[in-house]
Amino acid sequence: QVQFVESGGGLVKPGGSLRLSCQISGSVHSIYRMGWYRQAAGKRRELVAVVVSDGARDYGDFVKGRFTSHRDLHKNMVTLQMNRLEPEDTAVYYCYTEGVTYRDGTSYPGESWGQGTQVTVAS
Repeated sequence: QVQFVESGGGLVKPGGSLRLSCQISGSVHSIYRMGWYRQAAGKRRELVAVVVSDGARDYGDFVKGRFTSHRDLHKNMVTLQMNRLEPEDTAVYYCYTEGVTYRDGTSYPGESWGQGTQVTVAS
């Protein structure tokens, strides 16, 4: 089973920056897709950034070059650097994995979610 350790959320003023980190622990050999979704109050969960194991990246349309996500394949870690934050970016940010292979050879093709970290952008 995948365990998530998320960090880096908090309160920031408009135009500021935050960096989120997500470390996966457990007997994980590889992860196919890993990244971040977010959910604002009263809204649906939406894609922020996902990095595939081959390095391909997918970002939500609202990112517009403000956010960058990186993966460390060996450490099973993913980060999200968020710049030029706007009040509309206020949400709970969830670390996400899809397609996990464990060291014992078993695998789980579905999605797993971290507990989420709050990001609040306000003056």
